[in-house]
Amino acid sequence: MATEATVEPIDETQLAGDNGEFYLFQWLSLLQKYLKEATTDLVKTSQASMEETLLKIIYGSNGYPLPGRGIRNLSARCFVLQYTRGETKTLFDTFRALLKIAGDPKASDKDIVRIAACWTIGELMAAFGSQFMSFMVEIATISLKIFRSSSSPQMRFHALTMLRKSLENAKKALTDTLTKDIIKNMKHGISDKALPVQRAAARVLITMFSPEESVSLSDAESVVTLCMKALDNSDQTTRQALAHLVGHVLAATQMARPVPAPEQQKGKKDVENADTSTPAYVVSEHLKPLLAPGEMLSQLSSHFNKANLSRRARAGIFDFYFALLTKLGTEFVENNYALIVGHLMLEVVSHPKNNATRYDRLFTRKVVGALLRDLIAVRMLSEQGQIAALQELSASYLRRWPALMPGQVAPSSDVLTVALTETAELLRMLGNAPPVVQDAVAEPLLTLLSHPSHSVRINASWALKHFCSSTPLRLPKTILSIMESLHRDIESLQSPAAPSDIDRRALGRAYGLAALVSTIPQRPLYVSFDIATNVLDMATQLLKRAVEHDVRIAGVEVEVAWILIASLMLLGPNFVRSHLSQLLVLWRNALPKTSNKDNSPGRLVNEWEFLLHVRESALGAILCFLLHNSPLVTLDVARRISSMLNNALAFTNAFASQIREEPVLPSTEAKGPTLRTRECLLRCRVYQCFTALGTSSLTESAQSSLLQSTLAVFAGPEGDGMSAMQASIASSSGFTSVWQTADGFGYGVTTIDIADDDTGCLLGTQTARLTNEQVEELTTLLLRKPVLGAREHDTLSLCLPGAPGSDSLWFDPPPSPTAVVNAAIELFARLLASQDLAITTRLVTQLTELVKSPKLDRNAGRKAAVVVNAAVATVQTLRHATTTYYRQARETLGHHQVTTALTGFLKDALVDGDPLLRRASSEVIGRLANISGTTFLTNQAKVLVDHIVSNRDPQGRAGCALAFGELYSHVGGLAAAPILKTTVNILMSLSNDPHPLVHYWSLTALAKVINAASLAFTPFVPSTLGMLVKIYMAEAHETEGGTLNNANLSGDLQAFPIVCRIIDAIITILGPDVDESSRTRSLVLDLVREFSSEEDEDILVEAIKCTQHLLMFASTHVDIPDAVFRFRSHLASNRRQLKLAAIDALYQLVQKDALVMSRLGGDGLVEDLFAMLDGDPGIQGVRSVIKSWLSQTAVHNPSAWIDLCLRIMLRTNAPQKTVDAAANLDDEGQSLNISTPVSNVAQEGSSTASTSRWRTQLFALECLHEICIAVAKSARREHTDVLFAKNRGLSVHGLLVSRIPDLIKMAFTASAAYVTEIRLEGLVVLCDVIQVFSKTPDPDYPEALLLEQHQAPITAALTPAFSSDSTPEILSAAIDACALFVGCGVVKDTARMGRILKQLTSALTEVNGNSDLKMGTLGELSPNASGMLRVSILAAWARLEIASTEQTYLLEIIKPYREILASQWVACLRDYATIRADSEFVYDSSVLSLDPSFANLGKVVLLPYYHDTWATILQAVANAMDRADGFVAAAILGQDPNSNINGTSTARAEPAPLFYVIFGLVYEALATVPSQPTNAVHLHSNVATASLGALKSLIDPRYSGKALLEPAIFREFFNLCHRIVMTENAATLVHLLAVVRAFCKHFGHLGIDGVAVPNEVLPADSVRAQCLKICAYVLRHVTHSQEAPAIAGSIQELAKMIGGALSSFELVAATTVGNIREDVRGIGCVLYAELLKDETLDMDLITPTLPAFKALLSVEAKESTHNRYDQLIHGLVSSCLLNIDDMRGREGSVCTRKVNTNMLAAVVILTSIPPRVKIANGVVEHLAHLICQKLEESDDMAMIAVHCTKTLTVAAAGSDVLRSCSRQLLPALVQYVARLSPRVDDDTLSDQQRAAIEEVYKAFAALLSLVTGQNRTRMLCIILPTITLLLRPSLLPAPSIHSSAVSQLLTLAASSPTSFKEAAAQLDPKVREVLELSIRKAVEGTPAAAQSTAKPQISLRSF
Repeated sequence: MATEATVEPIDETQLAGDNGEFYLFQWLSLLQKYLKEATTDLVKTSQASMEETLLKIIYGSNGYPLPGRGIRNLSARCFVLQYTRGETKTLFDTFRALLKIAGDPKASDKDIVRIAACWTIGELMAAFGSQFMSFMVEIATISLKIFRSSSSPQMRFHALTMLRKSLENAKKALTDTLTKDIIKNMKHGISDKALPVQRAAARVLITMFSPEESVSLSDAESVVTLCMKALDNSDQTTRQALAHLVGHVLAATQMARPVPAPEQQKGKKDVENADTSTPAYVVSEHLKPLLAPGEMLSQLSSHFNKANLSRRARAGIFDFYFALLTKLGTEFVENNYALIVGHLMLEVVSHPKNNATRYDRLFTRKVVGALLRDLIAVRMLSEQGQIAALQELSASYLRRWPALMPGQVAPSSDVLTVALTETAELLRMLGNAPPVVQDAVAEPLLTLLSHPSHSVRINASWALKHFCSSTPLRLPKTILSIMESLHRDIESLQSPAAPSDIDRRALGRAYGLAALVSTIPQRPLYVSFDIATNVLDMATQLLKRAVEHDVRIAGVEVEVAWILIASLMLLGPNFVRSHLSQLLVLWRNALPKTSNKDNSPGRLVNEWEFLLHVRESALGAILCFLLHNSPLVTLDVARRISSMLNNALAFTNAFASQIREEPVLPSTEAKGPTLRTRECLLRCRVYQCFTALGTSSLTESAQSSLLQSTLAVFAGPEGDGMSAMQASIASSSGFTSVWQTADGFGYGVTTIDIADDDTGCLLGTQTARLTNEQVEELTTLLLRKPVLGAREHDTLSLCLPGAPGSDSLWFDPPPSPTAVVNAAIELFARLLASQDLAITTRLVTQLTELVKSPKLDRNAGRKAAVVVNAAVATVQTLRHATTTYYRQARETLGHHQVTTALTGFLKDALVDGDPLLRRASSEVIGRLANISGTTFLTNQAKVLVDHIVSNRDPQGRAGCALAFGELYSHVGGLAAAPILKTTVNILMSLSNDPHPLVHYWSLTALAKVINAASLAFTPFVPSTLGMLVKIYMAEAHETEGGTLNNANLSGDLQAFPIVCRIIDAIITILGPDVDESSRTRSLVLDLVREFSSEEDEDILVEAIKCTQHLLMFASTHVDIPDAVFRFRSHLASNRRQLKLAAIDALYQLVQKDALVMSRLGGDGLVEDLFAMLDGDPGIQGVRSVIKSWLSQTAVHNPSAWIDLCLRIMLRTNAPQKTVDAAANLDDEGQSLNISTPVSNVAQEGSSTASTSRWRTQLFALECLHEICIAVAKSARREHTDVLFAKNRGLSVHGLLVSRIPDLIKMAFTASAAYVTEIRLEGLVVLCDVIQVFSKTPDPDYPEALLLEQHQAPITAALTPAFSSDSTPEILSAAIDACALFVGCGVVKDTARMGRILKQLTSALTEVNGNSDLKMGTLGELSPNASGMLRVSILAAWARLEIASTEQTYLLEIIKPYREILASQWVACLRDYATIRADSEFVYDSSVLSLDPSFANLGKVVLLPYYHDTWATILQAVANAMDRADGFVAAAILGQDPNSNINGTSTARAEPAPLFYVIFGLVYEALATVPSQPTNAVHLHSNVATASLGALKSLIDPRYSGKALLEPAIFREFFNLCHRIVMTENAATLVHLLAVVRAFCKHFGHLGIDGVAVPNEVLPADSVRAQCLKICAYVLRHVTHSQEAPAIAGSIQELAKMIGGALSSFELVAATTVGNIREDVRGIGCVLYAELLKDETLDMDLITPTLPAFKALLSVEAKESTHNRYDQLIHGLVSSCLLNIDDMRGREGSVCTRKVNTNMLAAVVILTSIPPRVKIANGVVEHLAHLICQKLEESDDMAMIAVHCTKTLTVAAAGSDVLRSCSRQLLPALVQYVARLSPRVDDDTLSDQQRAAIEEVYKAFAALLSLVTGQNRTRMLCIILPTITLLLRPSLLPAPSIHSSAVSQLLTLAASSPTSFKEAAAQLDPKVREVLELSIRKAVEGTPAAAQSTAKPQISLRSF
């Protein structure tokens, strides 16, 4: 292809006109492709002309279009490619020409031409700068000249970009003067008015200050100061550029550099050259960084702490911190963690400036927390570093409170809060806290619960919650410890001698206890539910006592009680149900009706405070109840709670009318909440409770009053609680924006974020859209947040669950004044959506009037807040209405009265400059258009067009553009079709607007329209692509382009990523059609290729998405190797969003073809992906890529994947191991050759080897599991059998079987980890090894199994699971693994099973005790853990019982424990049935074997474990019942097993005590329809098999009595059987038929209700009739019919099923008499005859089922019915013969099968009937004739015919008919042998033919036995010549057929010596000669044989 690449010379005639840019763009794209693919000679040949053309393009003269961005980028790349692949001798001239244009303003009056020249010079210097350093001075001079003189920001930006790229390779060519001049000018550039110039200057300075040793202290200080000053006016892009510069220069101060001698002190100017002037030996001796790390960090904190610093600058400084630490790298940060934390705590958090207001305090906490958590902890610290960090935080901060020693100073509350938050996050990341962390953290967290500061107490509780969640073994003890302390504190409250802080201490412990109680649902196995009951009792007692105490003490008691009750609500309905009535009484007492006293003045402040506090605390508990106990919220409960909530709201209103003087602003002092704050919190709780309760239980009046109440809160003019004077003062101080306020309240503005995925968050900027950039985006988000949340704002956040670390409402709750606004808006939205038209219209009108209220004119801030709140409330209402009440919304919210009322407000909000209002109002317009109809749609479109035409304000135009996008996307392509053309024209017009705000939002809206319009947009695709190319070339749309103001705005409003998104939308709507139009396709491909080559990461993200869609629809035109290379390069990006996009693309490629990806990426790419996962475990996409790749390739090369996982697993941290790991390495552990993990501890200080985090190791183990599963499913035997692989010449090295030691080693490594998940997954891998290789033979000793030699390592891997640090889950999994190993058959000698069997038996002994289990060294377990382990142990033994059917050695293992197992298995089934039963049964403790506390909560906890294992236990019980195990029988019968084991065999009238329990479980399981997923169906199949197996034994009358014959049960049972038979597959039906047979066997003589039925009749409601119906259905639906499809199943399963059905017919026939027997037999035979006739099945179901058919025929016919029996037989045989005749003249597999099966069936019938049955001679002759015919046909057919002949002959002894038939068959047999005899000579007899000849011999023997005397000689006269035809005595060695013929002759001679001699004498001489020779050779050659067969020897001698 390379040699054929060509490119046409440019056609200058096409450059003129509108399409010139298109032509040039596509020509350059072709040229680029040509230069890449053509040979070097071709490139050199065309180089001169191409250079000339490219220069013309850059000049933009002579009719060439101006070189816009796309053209200059392509031209520059073509130049670089040309000089890279061609000659470089003309490059000098090219530089001169380009520099002339760039440096001479007169050379071109167009800045865009000079920009193109600068860009090209920069690209060429970046590629070849080191070869052309002579141009460096000139380039630098030109750049500085343009920088100083030009007025265009874009020109100056590109001049500096050219300078930067040139400096990267040619910096050495600069003179000292020029160097200083550049640095000086660039420092000025940092303060430039144009933000793009600031960014470019910063990048140049980074290049100038490289290498880092060149940075002097004065440089660093001056750069930091300049960047600080630039922060106030910078956008995010600029802030990031400045941050990189500051990070670079400050990081440079840490470079070790020589320290000059004292006498050689130099001035500052000489410092830069210190490294060049100092001798090398001095360097080696005196190296020191410029600044100590602390001094370096103080460079930033000193600025942060300056007075009057703006919020923007403060946020920017933390960007500097982020960049600096990122630049310093992970090693520096990990080594200096203590110093960094100390600096942040002492110099930032503790500084008085940062604690001046509550907002400052929270702002500082947010940024410091983000720095410590999101950057350092998540991205930079290894797990070892995280552990060290926790130890450092504990030692330096948490343990230092309280200060116990004189001179010690305790950390401030702010420092402690930050430390606690960070501790909680580190604990969450570690998964499970290792022992060192537990020791460091446990005690101080408990101590800090009693800290005076509310914030510290709340955050200590939060950290404690994380700690106990990560270390669940400590949870019960910690809860008990806190309960005891809390109890003491409560008792001390009343004591005068109590400490002054006793109330705060009690509250802190209550918060901690509540946080821990709320974790119980996540860790139920570790806690006894008695604790929950005790907590509730304590809370109830406190509420009762509170009445007796004064307000202060009662307030504490009430808050403690209600926060505990709130946390208990998380335990769910099973706990709450029994206490609900008590709780309702408590709530009613706390929320009484409002009395007259509440409305009268005179109450003291502390009384009001107490009353508010009581109600708010009680409502918190109600809220938790409503959120977590929805099944209990009945209509009555809802009504009662609603009444209480109304009482609370009335009290709040009464309070508000009494007290008005307090402002709403949060106080800065920590003196506790004010009255106003408490009122807000109470009102907020009321609204939250109403929202959780829902609208259905509220009366209309209640809803109306709530709507008014909420409206007043979020839109009332007095909502901010400010007086008129305060408002006027605030307004006069110069209000700018509600988002710029920093008072923590923002005039009452809501913090609800209405962002969606399409347009990003409130900022409405490009950068904000790229979510997941937590650290980078945080500072930008903080700049628009007037209200900051914190956990202490709402104590309930401790109880409510959610994703830790998320910024949801509960985990970062705002202060109560803001929370009440949020709650009011949410409730308003839900209520308004369900109102009728009149109320909706009134409220919407009221809302719009409130927004315009004259009262707001005096308070600009409140007015802005009200507008925002109203907009958000409207959006929320419509979102809720359109999802929940759509039909009603069309009639109410969509009514013209409502839309008319809203239109004015929406228009004002739309043209407002606020991004949130623009976003909200445009969405509302779109949603209203969706529900209002076409009139509103067209009116709105007209209004928007009019505004755009008549108003050039960019804010308004941007809003209208976005509204068009929302209109179209919400209404949809069809309904909005009339306005599509208008919309597209308007948006395309606005997209060309030079203002960034306008074109950004217009392009965004256009992307929405394209996606919504889909195929309807196709006609506009060419014009849209044309517009996009023009935009790509346009100067105004570049980030640096346009006027100064526009250039400064563009940083956050970049157009090109949106252009890329539009291209993606176009590719999507065109789909496969993108391949049809070559012009469209080439333009799209060129644009995507260009955008993929851009440097801007936002563009690259969108370009990757375009590439993904092109891979779907036009993959042949995408260079996949190049795409993979690009995607892989993006994985190393610092931008998380770019990494995610690249991963998505890789996932798509892997899904498409993993083998191609393996070739392109190889192991390196997979390792890169694992490294990414290790660096950021939150990237889920990586897991998907690896798992998809693995699933497709693991079978082909499992060894490579295992190597990879091994590398990941064994790069393990020292602390990743438990301390007990060394102890576990006993003799068995030594066999693993693993170094003791603890041995690494000594090296951990010095070693910095890369280690894998625990989540990565866990994923590596999951991959190992997937590998084992994939190989097992593939059924590739070579992976599991070395001998098989060697026999096929396969290399064993890469096979899975060769990696068994490594797999076990990794399982052991995992078993010694401290993270529970890793230990569990290690056991899963160990089980995989045992399952997959349990039958693999040892290659060296084939009689032994391979795993035998691995028993010791397997035991070692299991041992840690039984150590003291184990958990119930690990124990359960280990017991399963032990059972699997014992039951798999690897070791069959009990004495050699060692510790594995011992663990199982000791566990079973534990189960037999009555108390809670004490497993090994684990200590006493909770009742739940005991219950779970009990089930696991019994299930493990049940698996052994099930396996014992195949592995008989297990019977001896189980035998000693059968008595225990039987009773425990049956008890387990009983417990499961009890748990499943309704709660009224559960409360009866007499039916339970478990702890009574299990009755409520344990039910929920243990149910999943029972559900997963009950079928296994049931199967074991069924097996034991099948074996007639007396212990199981005694357990079910409720008898003492030792009394009379064998005396239980008698039938009973009443069922056994536990019959209904087991029968109920079985019935429910069989009646449950499985869900669709395949694993669920498979599981259901296992359960059904176990259930039916148990049912078969349970039917026995000694268990069931006559219960099954009760009419209701009888009918239900057989209805279920009919349903099963109609829905299940054959495998299940085999077991069902066994059940039916057992039922018939035990109860066949009975009918419904146990009435005896005579054997002569068959009533419809008898057992036999019902059983026959089921069997008949089975036989009828083996084949497909119109009524129902055929029963599914394999041939073996279907054959077993048919056999089972026929056996049932046989059973019924055998137990009935007379005509009924013949009726039954006749039905069975007729149904079977239908199968014989069938031609639809492609499998042979007749041959395997003939024995069952024969048994049915063989049932004796009574004399009275002989005639009917004979007719049946005659009809059956005739039917078979007719079926065969029908096949005459037909061919094919179906035809052959039908002939074969019918012939066999006819033979079976004839050989089954008694001799007395008369068969017409004609029938028999016809059959003989058919068999003779078939003997002459194909080998398969002949083989069947031979079988038939032999069968008939053998059976002919007692039947004259068959004798005559045999006579007819003899000639055909002789002819058959004669036909085969020639094949003996050339040895072409097949194995099948040899087998057929053996069958002929048997037929001959049978024929000989039929005759006697003279006839025997005559018969031998026929047989001997026939056999002699197969003798070849002359051939050596003798053929096998010859030997077998001789053997047969010897046998005949021995059986009839006389006849043999006579017959031999009559043979033809030649024949006799061959016969004699053959026999003589055989006798002489095998003396041993002769001795063993003495009789033939004697006879032969005589012969």
